[in-house]
Amino acid sequence: MNPYSPEDLRRRLAEDGGRPYDLAERLGVPEAALVAAQVGHGATRIDALPGRLIPHVQALGEVMALTRNRSCVIEKVGTYNDFHDGDHAAMTVDPEIDLRMFPRHWVHGFAVEKAGDAGIRRSVQVFDAAGDAIHKIHLREGSDLAAWQALVRALAVEDQSDSGSFAAREPVEPAKSAPERVDVLRREWSGMTDTHQFNILIRRLKMNRLGAYRIVGAPFVRPLSVEAVPALIERVQAEGAGVMIFVGNQGCIEIHSGRFEVLKPIGPWLNVMDPRFNLHLRGDHVAEVWAVEKPTKRGPALSVEAFDAEGGLIFQCFGLRPEKGGDAAAWSALVAGLPVLAEAAE
Repeated sequence: MNPYSPEDLRRRLAEDGGRPYDLAERLGVPEAALVAAQVGHGATRIDALPGRLIPHVQALGEVMALTRNRSCVIEKVGTYNDFHDGDHAAMTVDPEIDLRMFPRHWVHGFAVEKAGDAGIRRSVQVFDAAGDAIHKIHLREGSDLAAWQALVRALAVEDQSDSGSFAAREPVEPAKSAPERVDVLRREWSGMTDTHQFNILIRRLKMNRLGAYRIVGAPFVRPLSVEAVPALIERVQAEGAGVMIFVGNQGCIEIHSGRFEVLKPIGPWLNVMDPRFNLHLRGDHVAEVWAVEKPTKRGPALSVEAFDAEGGLIFQCFGLRPEKGGDAAAWSALVAGLPVLAEAAE
């Protein structure tokens, strides 16, 4: 239960000046409660469903799209194009704003206007039932303000209260294996023709991603050390490698396809600070790293995947496909050169 009134939360927001995410963590409240407290004071509750929201977002023109989990934030500048709606999954397919959305988690939506030193900052913010951020869209200097006003008018909901109730946060599912089915896992893994078949396979075998990786063994997976993550970022940048990095949460996955140009590590944060792409990764949150190979019709799909101490997926990184400008041999060599887990090397 939220022990703070909306007035308390607005005051603390004004006094804090930092990231709402960090303030919410310190106060022990959902981040969405901080945004809800601003309804009537710069924020408007809106319909959060992608099928209604994203067409209006596309009309905004160039914006910044932000998706995060507890350990990693991805930010991409571009326009929402080529939207495909669906009851269970939706997507935008664009060279810059490339998203996979799962509408049942798009529960609380807000259009937010906040005065700052550079003028009014505008954003769309979407949260799940527990009040955790699913996706945020920040307007830029060239964004269409008439389209913004149309979005707020069209999507404003009847309930404009400045407080709300939130569900308990779902715990992260720990690694789930079924060792007695490992032979089936290996046999059917070998027969895959598309990476999307993997999730169907492990669900049927009553496993999850990390649990399957822990038992399947070579040649399907190879355990890497946590030092493999900074090494991966540095080598991708140094070699000019083209990659696809997937960062997300239960409601949204955002994808960057391209290179890493400017690296700026700060304390525990590993940062890529490119003009239209930023990545902010808490290196100290990485607990397990795996090199994973899945067969497909177009050849092996090789990824590096990082997990936190609770078993939550932080990111997945693949080499760009050759038809997209990638070099499969160079990517394979880059991954082969990453530091392995000490126990695996013995």
